[in-house]
Amino acid sequence: MNIEPTQATRKGPAQWFTGDVYIDAIHAPKAEPSRMECGCVHFTPGARTAWHSHALGQTLYITEGTALIGARDGAVIVARPGQVVYTPPGEEHWHGAAPDSFMAHIAMYEGTGDGDGATWMEHVTDEQYKAAAAAIEAH
Repeated sequence: MNIEPTQATRKGPAQWFTGDVYIDAIHAPKAEPSRMECGCVHFTPGARTAWHSHALGQTLYITEGTALIGARDGAVIVARPGQVVYTPPGEEHWHGAAPDSFMAHIAMYEGTGDGDGATWMEHVTDEQYKAAAAAIEAH
């Protein structure tokens, strides 16, 4: 066993995110058959991912703030620290911070070893985001 070297925080690429997002890598596969990838993703208020899916699913553990997770059918989950959200394989979704607070989550998925592991699509529109953010009032 060993302590892994710390990697520099990297800014999330604009093609994957709207707003400012920062990623701290936690784990990448080192040897077959491992494919587990894990990172702590920090979202500024209102920041969010683009629509995407994961071939083998994704698990999010919310560590800070209020998270919004949206699906193509319009369903929205509002999650808070300590809650776990699972997105099944192939489900198109997005996740991000509430409009008025930072949010951080640990993202876990089986990936390709390149730090991605997702199929990225178009950005979530401001209208889609605002409709999802309205769900916060109901929770």
